[in-house]
Formats: sequence, structure tokens, C-alpha cells
Amino acid sequence: MKNDFDIHAQNYDTVFTHSSIGKAQRDQVYTYLKKEFDTKSQLHILELNCGTGEDAVYLHKQGHHVIATDISEEMITVAKSKHQDITFQTLDITTITETTFDQKFDLIFSNFGGFNCLSEIQLQTFLRISETLLTDQGKLIMVIMPKNTLWERFYFSLKFQFKNAFRRNTKKAVYANVEGIQVPTWYYNPKEITAFAKAYKKPKTVKPIGIAIPPSYLEPYFKNKPRFMKLLITLESWFQNPIWAKYADHFLISFEKK
Repeated sequence: MKNDFDIHAQNYDTVFTHSSIGKAQRDQVYTYLKKEFDTKSQLHILELNCGTGEDAVYLHKQGHHVIATDISEEMITVAKSKHQDITFQTLDITTITETTFDQKFDLIFSNFGGFNCLSEIQLQTFLRISETLLTDQGKLIMVIMPKNTLWERFYFSLKFQFKNAFRRNTKKAVYANVEGIQVPTWYYNPKEITAFAKAYKKPKTVKPIGIAIPPSYLEPYFKNKPRFMKLLITLESWFQNPIWAKYADHFLISFEKK
């Protein structure tokens, strides 16, 4: 299956995973996961949009059983090269049904905007189905790109690119450039995700990821400024109120079954 992200697979870790911004944003997610799962229990986790498998490897090292999936065959190929004991498989989220898996999961997890590749109808359909894939105490945790990112508005406004500064604030698909490929992308604020997730209780957590830490496309400016990045990481910890979530580069939102 050919996918728009196949061409990005070989460079993804260099551009994001191992970048100073990528590490800083991912650490924010892991800090939350450590608090959420401060337990010795082994969880059965389904990861969606796993990319090159960085999060799957992390979760496996924490002692959990992980099935990690992505629509991109090339991303899965890179992921498999990182760890042989994790189940990686190519899977299109939009094809998932109540019977896709022969087990229930304690956690469904997706990091860094994978769900932004789904239209409203596709996302609502998945959220309805996802509840049936979880155990009675199961949780859904997603990291999504919102519409009102302050860094993006500031950056593009300084360049007098006002159309780009407000490009996320629409219900229509925005075409994001991924290695020269235009990928349709939809942006969602926390209230929209909450409204779509009717099968779940109200969100347990809504947390900004990248309110002080900038978007990854600013890495060339920040990579040689470790003191500045350290300051931004400190500032990030000061702005953890849910009200900041829709203004961050991403936000984390978690749900529990009713």
C-alpha cells in the first residue's frame, strides 16, 4: 500500500524524533504517561499512527505488551528495525472495525497528530468503534494538533504570511507539505474532540504539548541554542492548565469508558 508518509519514513527520526524540539515535546508526553500508569501491571496497548516506532519501543521497555500500527509500510519497516519483540503491522485506521483485533486493550494510544489525518466523519467513526476495542477500565489517549497554535501565528506573522498564520483555523482540510507531498490535514480543538467522543466520559485530562516549546519546523533556529531550549522547557511546565491546550503545537487528551 503506497502512502503519502512512505517518502518521509527514512528522514522522520532525523527531522523530528532526534531533534531537540522532538525530544522536548515527546518528553512532555512521557511525563504524563509515567504519572498515568504508575503501576507494575503489564498493559495491553494498541498504538495507532506509530510512525517509526519510537513510542512503541518506549512502552515495551516499560513492560507493556504493544501492538503498533501505521498506514505507511515504510514507517513500519523502519519501526521493525528498532525492535524485534514488538508487533508492528501496516493498518489503515479507517478500516478498523469492532472485529479487527482478537483481543481487548487497556490503552489505545496515538502520538503527534496521526488523527489529524482523519476528516470529521472518519474521526467520529473511529471514536465510536474504539470504545468497543477497550477493556472495561480501558483508556484512550491522543495527541492532536489544534487550530489556534500561538507559535505558528507568531512565526508566520513576523514573515507577513498572514494566510499561513491562521491556516489551521478552519473546518476544511489544510494541505501540509510532507517531503514535497501535499497531505490533507484537519485540525481540532479539545472541545471538538470531546463532542465527537460521545462513547466516553468527559476528558480525564487535557494538556498542552508545545505551548512554550516550539513546532518542529523551527528546529533549525533552536538546535544550536540549548540554553534557550532549556528555558522554553521550563516555561512549558508553567503553562499546563487545560485552557492553554488549544494554543499549543499539540495537545494531549485522555478519555475513559463510561
